[in-house]
Amino acid sequence: MRQMSFSWRGEDDPARIDHAFIRLSDTGMFAHGTSITALYSTSWRLDAADGWRTRTLDVSVHSDGWSRTLILARSGDGTWTAKAEERGDVELAPAGLLDAGVVKGAVDCDLGLCPVTNTMPIRRLRLLDEDVSEVPLVMAWVDVPSLRVIRSDQVYGSADHGRVRYRSYSRDFQAELTVDDDGVVIDYPGLARRITCQ
Repeated sequence: MRQMSFSWRGEDDPARIDHAFIRLSDTGMFAHGTSITALYSTSWRLDAADGWRTRTLDVSVHSDGWSRTLILARSGDGTWTAKAEERGDVELAPAGLLDAGVVKGAVDCDLGLCPVTNTMPIRRLRLLDEDVSEVPLVMAWVDVPSLRVIRSDQVYGSADHGRVRYRSYSRDFQAELTVDDDGVVIDYPGLARRITCQ
């Protein structure tokens, strides 16, 4: 298992800096990281070591006067559960997963504003190794900073070398992501661009 560290700067918010430490194997990854903005900070830990499928995602968000935590888990039979806690008063959607049925069929989480969670479908679908046409996926998408979990219908497909086609129907957004040989995002147009890799 190889360990690497990465940093990205937000393209939508240049004040946002994301850091991640990723341990990669041939069959999955463990990762943890942080995101710092002018308004709040986020820390997270991800276990996607089972065939590039999400097992757990733990997320915490902290700001002046409020904080939230989320533990999102996917069981062996594909059932999603979430435990959320909220402290303080802030005008955000409730944290957590209100109806597990809406993410039925999802094997991936997608942490909002985080370039790391794109790696799982890229590696699992072998988008860098083969010419893969567009594959529709259901994601358990975690909104940041509210930590609300909702369904996100997305499509991934192969593009030119080092690029992946990505489309989100939930946000009416599409782009070509530039990634490295490990499937880790270098440039996510409109979201983040990598600034360091070690």
